[in-house]
Amino acid sequence: WLIPGWPVAKNSQLTKLLKDQPERQAALARLLDPQLNLVATLAKGELLAQDGPAQAANFLMKQARELAARETFFHWWTRFPTVFGPGGRGGFDIVLGNPPWDRIKLQQVEWFAERDLSIAAQPRAADRKALITALQQKNAPLWQAYAQAAATAETQARVVGTGKLGSGDYPLLGGGDVNLYSLFVERAQTLAAPDGLVALVTPSGIAADKGAAPFFRALSETGRLGAMLDFENRKGLFPDVDSRFKFCVLLFGGPERAFAQTRCAFFLHSLDELDTEPERTLLLTAADFARVNPNTGAAPIFRSRRDADITLGIYARHPVLVRHGPQGEDKAWPVKYARMFDMTNDSGRFLKPDELERQGWQRAPLNRWRKGKDEAWPLYVGRMIHQYDHRSASVEVNEANLKVATLSDRTGSAAKADPSAFPAPQYWVDAEAVPAPLRRTWALGFRDIARATDVRTMIAAIVPGTVAGNTLPLLVDQAMGAREASLLLANFNALTFDYITRQKAQTTHLNWYILEQLPVIAPARFDKPLPTAFTAAARAAGLMNGHHANPTVADFVIPQVLALSYTAHDLAPFARDLGYVDAAGEPLPPIVWNDDERRARLAALDALFFWLYGLGADDAAYVMAQFPIVREQDERAFGRFRTCEDVLDWLRHVV
Repeated sequence: WLIPGWPVAKNSQLTKLLKDQPERQAALARLLDPQLNLVATLAKGELLAQDGPAQAANFLMKQARELAARETFFHWWTRFPTVFGPGGRGGFDIVLGNPPWDRIKLQQVEWFAERDLSIAAQPRAADRKALITALQQKNAPLWQAYAQAAATAETQARVVGTGKLGSGDYPLLGGGDVNLYSLFVERAQTLAAPDGLVALVTPSGIAADKGAAPFFRALSETGRLGAMLDFENRKGLFPDVDSRFKFCVLLFGGPERAFAQTRCAFFLHSLDELDTEPERTLLLTAADFARVNPNTGAAPIFRSRRDADITLGIYARHPVLVRHGPQGEDKAWPVKYARMFDMTNDSGRFLKPDELERQGWQRAPLNRWRKGKDEAWPLYVGRMIHQYDHRSASVEVNEANLKVATLSDRTGSAAKADPSAFPAPQYWVDAEAVPAPLRRTWALGFRDIARATDVRTMIAAIVPGTVAGNTLPLLVDQAMGAREASLLLANFNALTFDYITRQKAQTTHLNWYILEQLPVIAPARFDKPLPTAFTAAARAAGLMNGHHANPTVADFVIPQVLALSYTAHDLAPFARDLGYVDAAGEPLPPIVWNDDERRARLAALDALFFWLYGLGADDAAYVMAQFPIVREQDERAFGRFRTCEDVLDWLRHVV
């Protein structure tokens, strides 16, 4: 930034870098002396004076030159003076690019995988750290190389970041765990002329990630977003990238370039589809972006105009889970998001069975360990649950794969018919490690790892306790009792809700900021009467008893959630809180797992939520057609799309 005509204020960035080093501050003061020809001095590379500040200045310039030679810095303003200098347009007419898709933060496993597999293969971060510390104590060459790589990555992240030591060049996209592509996007914005254009190929996260929200919102709400063409890598357009990875072509204008509408297309596999399937091209307005993502302004994912019409209609009729505004949060339901244990940072708390035994723990009922009055609870992670099922899978260590360190060992229906059968976790955690205000006997959790192309995207369940990894976030608000949790869980697991979620899930993570902006059925709606025909059908099918003369929607939903969730002894506290108890107030036995009964309950719930969301039979059939893996599984098992048939059969009782 130290070039002729460049604002002197930019020099303050140097001051930030030297803030805590007095001798370097003196060197900087000498370099910035108004009597000194700074450009000539930098070109020459040294000051002739021999006093302390001059020598420090010379050393500083030497370091800077060595750093510049190693990092090959590039300065747009000096390389293109006719564009950015006096008389220039102040930017390029168009900026095109396919920037690198790499995180700046050093990825420990990947780095060591190429140098020492024994370190990279450790599934627990605490064990990798111990081995790296051993290298450090020996001052091994591998440690020196790792330290240099880590320091370089840390410095890069600091310089481009938004903190006090950052360059200030990336105020919108330089925060958090920075990916290089986001820096290129923001740099491209500054390189374009006021009426210029930018067209880049980037991961789709630029339009969906929370960290990118300020940038994308500035485009979508001001009309500067010209087009967003979203692709899935199924045909290997990028051979070295996972076939499920999503990327987009992003076209936007400079600050003086605006578009009346944004041309969008999603889940493309090739450019030809834009011509052969014109119905997939949508024209969205700034108001459309704001309606479906009121907190972030992020892009939805509409595969067709019909998807847009259905989704926008639902948003017009129903509140989002949490809306952020000038006065704070407006919550439709009492929810408090919690990530209990980070699988990397908290790995030192995780205990394997052999470690528990060495430390004097004894196996205890309900899949726990006990030592005196202390208990160690199983660490639940996302892959262990499925819809209404906290026993979906055990965790199997996958030592042969560094990128996927664990696998799911699915639990069969026969095993789940035993209420004393529990999934095997990878680790257990001392229950005392859970902060007291968040400690529960059960909680509502959902899977963080999810894709819009999986069999289901939103997967939620009631889990025992609150010992859960970051791939299984929990909702633990004090005001959320068993009744509220049951109704919200049913809402989360409904096909309609999943369908809307798919319009938002651009990456492999169902982050909280996405869930917050999804439309839910308001609590008061569950207190309305259940349609008479539906009540009769539910009673005839044995899904509802006759205790309620005029049942509400909640009177039907809650027993279904109880039957689907309470299949094992470790959820007895949840059953107790729902009032499923005997005369002495003790929980009744778990409800035995039965696949046919579960299918009937799920179909009835899905039909009910189609009705609650305001969708008729035609729209419901269309929505279910957007779940091709569900159809494929049904056709293999039953020879037909049974889920769709069962739901539509129930739906005729409410529409």
